[in-house]
Formats: sequence, C-alpha cells, structure tokens
Amino acid sequence: MFNLKNLSKKGEQRKRIFLDHATSTPVRKEVLEAMQPYWNEKYGNPGTIHQFGMEAKKTLDDSRKKVAQVLKCHSDEIIFTASGTESNSLAIFGVLEKMREEKVDLKDLHIITTVMEHPSILNWFEKYEKEGVQVSYIGIDEEGIIDLKKFREELKPNTVFVSVMYANNEIGTIQPISKIAHILRTHRKNNHLETRFPSGGFPVFHTDASQAPLYLPLDIHSLGVDMLTIDGQKIYGPKGVGALFKKREAEIIPLMIGGSQEGGLRAGTENIPLIVGLAKSLELADKDREKESARLLKIRNHFIDRVLKEIPGAVLNGSREKRMPNNVNISIPGIDSEFMIIKLDNKGIACSSKSACMGRIQKASYVVECLGNSLGNSLRFTLGKSTTKKDVDYTVEMIKRSI
Repeated sequence: MFNLKNLSKKGEQRKRIFLDHATSTPVRKEVLEAMQPYWNEKYGNPGTIHQFGMEAKKTLDDSRKKVAQVLKCHSDEIIFTASGTESNSLAIFGVLEKMREEKVDLKDLHIITTVMEHPSILNWFEKYEKEGVQVSYIGIDEEGIIDLKKFREELKPNTVFVSVMYANNEIGTIQPISKIAHILRTHRKNNHLETRFPSGGFPVFHTDASQAPLYLPLDIHSLGVDMLTIDGQKIYGPKGVGALFKKREAEIIPLMIGGSQEGGLRAGTENIPLIVGLAKSLELADKDREKESARLLKIRNHFIDRVLKEIPGAVLNGSREKRMPNNVNISIPGIDSEFMIIKLDNKGIACSSKSACMGRIQKASYVVECLGNSLGNSLRFTLGKSTTKKDVDYTVEMIKRSI
C-alpha cells in the first residue's frame, strides 16, 4: 500500500493533496500579513476614545468599506459575525423575532427554503416550524437546481422570509438567485404585506453565499437579495469570522444582546485581526476570481471526464454546467463512502462525502439523496489554489486502486 512516509520512485516524498476546500481553506500569506499587527501591536478596542481605540475604530471602518466595495453596497449594511452559521442564524432569527416583537402571531407567518440548504438554515426552519410557522421546503431537480415553478406556486400572501443558497456546499450547483429575486419582486408588488405586518418589505430574501466569493460575483444589486452570508474560512481567510449583508430597509433584532457594537445588531467587542483578515481575503477573492475560476474549470472537467470514463458506473452528482468550477461530487457503485475517504487519506488525499457541519450525525449526504441518487453514497472533491492537473490524475488512479 502506498505510504506517505515512503519515497516515490523518483526519490521524492509525495505531498499530501488537499481536495476538501469546501470545508476549509488555508489562510493566504497576504491575509496573514495584513492581520499580524493587530494581534499585539495595534490591539485597541474600537469602542474606546483614546488613540488606541480610535485607530482600531478606523481599521474596523476601513474593513467594512472593503467588504462593502466587493458587494457594491453601503458600508453600514455589513454586520461582522463569528461565522457563516452565525450570519445565517442572525438573518432568520432577526426577521422572525422582529415579527414576534411586533406582536405578530408566528402561526400567521410563512417562510420558504430548499431541501438542500446548509444545516444552519434547515435547523432554524425546523425550529420555527415546531413553533407553528408555516414552512415550505422546495425540492430540487436531478441536476440539483431549485424548481422555480414549484417555488412560485409556494409563495403566499403571508410569506415573510425566503432563504436559498447561492452555491451548494456539497454538490456545487449554482442556484438562479437573480431569477428568484425577480419572482419575489413581482410577488411584493401584488401583495402589500407591510400593511398587515409593521416592519419591512416582504418576503425578505436571504442567500447563503459562503461558498461563492472565490468563483461567483457578489454584486447584491444584480443578485437582488436583501441579505447575504459570507464565511472567512471558505475564502482563504481566518476561521471564526463571517459577515452578513443586510439591506438598510430590512428590519431585524439581534441574535446576541449586550453592547451596541455592529449597529446594535451583534453585541461583543469586534475581533479586529479576524475582520481585517476577512476583508483582505474577500478583496483578493474578488481580484483573482476570473483567472482562478478559468484555471480550475479546466482541471475540474478533466477530473470529471476521467472519472466517468474510467470508473464503471460512476455518476456525477448535480449539474455539470451549473456548478462551481472547483466542485466534483461523484457516486460509485458498491463503495462505502467513509471507508473510501479513509483509504484515500492513507494515500495522501483529503476529500469528504458531505458537509463537515453534519459530523457523524448522518452518514450519507442528504443533498445527494435529494437528487434521487439510488447508489446511496458520494465522494466530494473540492479543488483549490494548490490543486494541479497532476494532483487530480493521481487521485483518479488512487480511486481506481481503492475500489
């Protein structure tokens, strides 16, 4: 068996191959350099008024502006959080609890999401469903794309919140966010919900864009969303930091209460080093997006072509055309996904089968199951900046050897 401790035939030790960038990415050198001074040199609290604090406040404001420039929104529409999960939670909790605060009976409300969302969305919807909120879970077709006809049919006069992820974290499919936004704009014109409920224009449209920044544009005007989630660890930034874009007109209440930080919507002293890292990584993602997407698209297609041609019965999960340029999700007859992941790890290849947030709770990917996949297994390979054609060729050979 191939062992990483052994030398290759050419006398060189083979590097480990990381093909799980959907779970986490290494922090870029430029991001580390940007963060460094804020650990022990510029350590002021942005809530204070002396020089240290004012310097920290300026850094915070500058970082907020940088994120806003990429999203093409106002800087005061950016709320810094501790993760993508917290951003998703703030969006859902913020809207529905604002309604409760205004004495609206939750049983009078309707919300919509899809069956393929991240657990940080689905678990909140399930929670509110138990409290009486009417919930619609929109299915996906065999390509992994939301059924727009079904979505349109599910809209109701009392629909107050919609959440559809921009790019799926497991099968990499890209949802038609701007088309959904257009449907919602038409719905708003025909249903003046604000006359029944005091705050905002409904439905509020949120998208989890945690997987998107490296490869997809984030112009909120083109997307047509009211809220959008970003996660630092998915874009070569630090773990433990995220952001929520919230349109000024969307009224929410805080998930965490305490101080007045982040416009009173996220209590707690802002983590300046991590926020600086998030802003820098998002800037770099925006700058490199087109070139890196084109590079990975070629490698991804080569990977898919080899798998489908050389591994009997292998299928690609999700649309080939409407998918992220770094995502390859496959099913192979007769394999145990977790055992295969371990075998590949022993050969120096890191991959996964489902969202890391599911842990060991669920063995199979519920997203792949929603596609109607009868094989009952999947392997997810997500490419990144370090990935080469040679890496995926080696990976295909090791898959074949491990079956």
